Amino acid sequence: MNNDVTSEYTLESSKPTVLNESMNIVIVGHVDHGKSTVIGRLLADTQSLPEGKLDQVKETCRRNAKPFEYAFLLDALKEEQAQGITIDTARVFFKTDKRKYIIIDAPGHIEFLKNMVTGAARAEAALLVIDANEGVMENSKRHGYLLSMLGIKQVVILVNKMDLIGYSQARFDQITEEYKAFLAEIGVEADAFIPISGFEGDNVAVSSDKMPWFKGMTVLEKLDVLSNKKDTENQIFRMPVQGIYKFTAGGDDRRIVAGTIDTGKIRIGDEVVFYPSGKKSKVKSIERFNAPKMLEDQAGSATGFTLEEQIYITRGELACLTGETKPEIASTIKTKLFWLGRENLSTGKSYFLKIGTQKIKAELESVVNVLDAASLTATTRQYVKRHEVAEVILRLDKEIAFDKAENLIETSRFVIIDDYEISGGGIIVSAPEDTGAAKNRYANPGIKWVEGSVTKEDRMQRSGQKPVLVLISGEKQVNKLDLVTALEKELFDLGKPVLGLTSEGIFERRESLYKLAELTNILLYAGHIVLTAVDELTESDLKILETVLQPDEIKIIWIGEENDRDIRAQLSIQDDIDKDSIVNQIKKVLL
Repeated sequence: MNNDVTSEYTLESSKPTVLNESMNIVIVGHVDHGKSTVIGRLLADTQSLPEGKLDQVKETCRRNAKPFEYAFLLDALKEEQAQGITIDTARVFFKTDKRKYIIIDAPGHIEFLKNMVTGAARAEAALLVIDANEGVMENSKRHGYLLSMLGIKQVVILVNKMDLIGYSQARFDQITEEYKAFLAEIGVEADAFIPISGFEGDNVAVSSDKMPWFKGMTVLEKLDVLSNKKDTENQIFRMPVQGIYKFTAGGDDRRIVAGTIDTGKIRIGDEVVFYPSGKKSKVKSIERFNAPKMLEDQAGSATGFTLEEQIYITRGELACLTGETKPEIASTIKTKLFWLGRENLSTGKSYFLKIGTQKIKAELESVVNVLDAASLTATTRQYVKRHEVAEVILRLDKEIAFDKAENLIETSRFVIIDDYEISGGGIIVSAPEDTGAAKNRYANPGIKWVEGSVTKEDRMQRSGQKPVLVLISGEKQVNKLDLVTALEKELFDLGKPVLGLTSEGIFERRESLYKLAELTNILLYAGHIVLTAVDELTESDLKILETVLQPDEIKIIWIGEENDRDIRAQLSIQDDIDKDSIVNQIKKVLL
């Protein structure tokens, strides 16, 4: 079995339920602290097991001369039975009179913490189990820190196996004070500490008369009073685009934008903005497979919609609504992450960052600090070891759309993939200004020169031409390099000092744009017109170029579908006309 693959199994009641409200809960804890027993007890005491399941497991134990444990109800995986540890993240379902619960059983063994990252990322609250006999373990602290980093604000601590310590209030108070102090250091406050016995059922579904000193709620009572974030339909609209689906059969020309709505609602007639591209269009229809026509759809739905105007968008963009709070757009992000990879997170290596449906190449730019999640000892070295927590700056291959964790956790959580494995996870804290680093970089360039007897103005007067960088941009499918080549020849034949930069793959993003700006700055000083092509130019790209060049030294020519990115193009041209006509239109702007 591949332990890196998350599996799901469900134990659902055979009795139908009419409850509409549901809530995701993750349960975590050090290995052997009794998570599975607690879950088994919750299932049994809420009558959420399939009919006959409890008797079946008890009979299996009797035949094998094995004492019955509630944890056996979850032992659906053979390796788990053999090893005695939970390997994969599993989902189980139970219900109370108030709502249905989806409880995500995340592994407690240190080797499987990465599975916990993916499990906990879906949760709205957490149960963290601590063995009353063993006390607070290193992994108990790791799990607490990780939950806080994933933005899970509602945490209930279950001090389990109270029956093994004679239901000692002194021991419970000791663990409570120790773990409460730890949580305070990382800025987390637990909703409650509850002394329980999963094996005996004390304080799980029913109050225990064995601990009269405890006046708080049972586990079930506490779960029912936690805030349910499923009011996400009342938040701002966010839907990561999963894909664009086209239909052709029977004259059907629909292009459906599909995805799962994280938060908010969408209605026919709403104007949708897709980030980071910034493209806009209005919703023409709501589309769901094999379902009646709808006027609106809301958070939690896997849905689709068509647009009044057909615009070119791709998987990974974040759909938002005009007039609501915009997401952050950046290619450099400050994050808090928990590293789980076999090798250190280090500079000079390429990773993949996955957030929503976006998957982008990423590099570690710098480490702000490294914090051992158990000891809370901070260091400032420039790499992160396995099972360490760190605050780091990541540089991405291109811009992404996201929300800061403090504003909207659903679109802030991410995972990092290294060599096809989830090796880390965390939240985005902020978007440091890209241009600040660039300005510092060019404030002290590697090459300096002193202006000679021939000035930039002298060269402009001689050529009769203002030096300028001409950026020919548009969608990727538009052949822009041919235009650069043709325009260069036309201007050269007119006696203009011109240079076309047409090497494929050189002038893409970030570092390449810095290099383009540096090279262009020299060429403009020499009086040249510089031509180049950049796919899907963005405001962020312009900011990078403008750390070196003046805005009036840049002219943007947009080719193809109408430029709806708020880019200040001097000329927009449809690509359905011949190349010579396009070149002539550009010449009129330059000459």
